[in-house]
Amino acid sequence: MAPLPQDFYLGDTVEIARALLGKVLVRELNGQLLALRITETEAYVGRMDKACHAYGYRKSQRNAVMFGPPGRAYLYLIYGMHCCLNLVTEPEGEPSAVLIRAGEALLGVETMAQLRFGRPPEDFTPYQRKNFLNGPGKLCQALALTRAENGADLTSGQGLWVSDDGAELGISLPEQSPLILATPRIGIDYAQEAVHFPWRFIYHSKGGAE
Repeated sequence: MAPLPQDFYLGDTVEIARALLGKVLVRELNGQLLALRITETEAYVGRMDKACHAYGYRKSQRNAVMFGPPGRAYLYLIYGMHCCLNLVTEPEGEPSAVLIRAGEALLGVETMAQLRFGRPPEDFTPYQRKNFLNGPGKLCQALALTRAENGADLTSGQGLWVSDDGAELGISLPEQSPLILATPRIGIDYAQEAVHFPWRFIYHSKGGAE
């Protein structure tokens, strides 16, 4: 279950956000592996992006991880209660990251279902099925990710990491090539011209893994 190497996170953040689609996010929790396919991402580039927490190289206690080595997890709270998972990118000192917005459950679905809704997936309501992992806070809740994981090394293969395609976990790839959509990011109305950057990427696939 080899994690992606640090070199993967060293390039252009927008390109990395696109490249992460279809990759498998793995969480080791109490001896169990939880895994999901990444289906939606957003890129944030500190040096010029007014939607980024580190725009203009503004460093704080909250965003300090973004200034560190690439391939680390940056987790922060929204609304004082929901965590969001970001993957730090670009060379150290260039504060950029990719937000993981949504995923498709692959392994440990029962555990993720209990963490999200306190019931097995077969008992989900239509609303719960639709809203299982379709948001960054929902995804973190399903993986039991909190601020305790802030700064975690995604290249260590322990606790939290990203795998290339899930083959080593026994997960099959979709039979058909996915359709990748690029759109403006959401929830950043304050970000002036950055509102229009097409830096949100969405993965659509027919025949995905069960």
